[in-house]
Amino acid sequence: MKKYIVLPILGLMLVYGCGKKEEVKETKEEKFCIDKDLKEKITIEPIQKRSVSESINLTGNITYNGDHVVQFNSLVEGIITKTTFSLGDYVRKGQILAEIKSTELNSMQSESKSLQSQINVAQRNLQAAKSMFDDGISSQKDLMQAQSELDVLKANLENVRANLAMFSASSERSVFLIKAPTEGYIVDKNISPGMQITNSSEPLFTISDLKEIWVLVNVYTSNLKNVSENMPVDVTTPAYPGEIFKGKINMMSKIFDADEHVLKARIVMDNRNLKLKPGMTADITIDKSIGGEELVSVPAKAAIFDNNRDYILIYKDDCTIETREISPKLKNNSWLYFDKGVNEGEKVITKNQLLIHERLKN
Repeated sequence: MKKYIVLPILGLMLVYGCGKKEEVKETKEEKFCIDKDLKEKITIEPIQKRSVSESINLTGNITYNGDHVVQFNSLVEGIITKTTFSLGDYVRKGQILAEIKSTELNSMQSESKSLQSQINVAQRNLQAAKSMFDDGISSQKDLMQAQSELDVLKANLENVRANLAMFSASSERSVFLIKAPTEGYIVDKNISPGMQITNSSEPLFTISDLKEIWVLVNVYTSNLKNVSENMPVDVTTPAYPGEIFKGKINMMSKIFDADEHVLKARIVMDNRNLKLKPGMTADITIDKSIGGEELVSVPAKAAIFDNNRDYILIYKDDCTIETREISPKLKNNSWLYFDKGVNEGEKVITKNQLLIHERLKN
């Protein structure tokens, strides 16, 4: 009876063992390759030698170009009754921006009417003088005097009318109209309804086209030896993370700012895309060469920090990508410098490399 029990059990074990062996057959893992869509999202750059430089980090502020502005000062006294613009608005040349109620307007309009009446009388006097001259009753001197009186009155009227036109006087509303003298953006405003103004008041507003802007850089005493005119700089702002604006130092002040205890350096930058706005803060980076030494360099943005170590991805082909741990000899904000571990001519992935790094890990 035992024989009949043992044999079926052995048969089952053999069948089970064969099935198990088939289940644990090793399957070949698929090799990771960069597909077409992913390749369009990454950037691959060659590794080259570069002069070693250190990064000097400064701060500054963006302001309008002081050479490309128009400031408006009122030539009459009065009270602002209306404004039609706000700080930052774009205005066209000739656009009405404000109205001034002024006693000078009443005076000028009264003078205009008075002069017109005097001209009418002077014209009649001239006609009479001509008739008397033609009849031989008066002299040529009397005729010339009458003509001169009329000419003087006409000149005075033209002067008053020119002033009324210059101040854009509105006879219907009895106000002076302040119009934009040029097109551009309102970058400073010192005017509001109800404000009393005089001809000695500060500029009511400032207009700039903002096609060029200034970056005013704070240079502290400790950095004076490292900063000079015509040095190329990289400008970044919190408004555009990762975007670098290229420029150079155009001018350095010869005296320290008494309030901030810094020397002000000026960068003039093209701003036709109007991305940079007056009032923004800016970070300025200057790369200064160190002794002319050249080392193999990799863009700092290529580095991947993972598990307390630094890596870069070396690209050989779409299916051969090496994750390489690195230990740079020197580094600044823009570059990592190597004397070993990285070779000139190799290629490194510098954009969206973290996506590939995660795929390779998994």
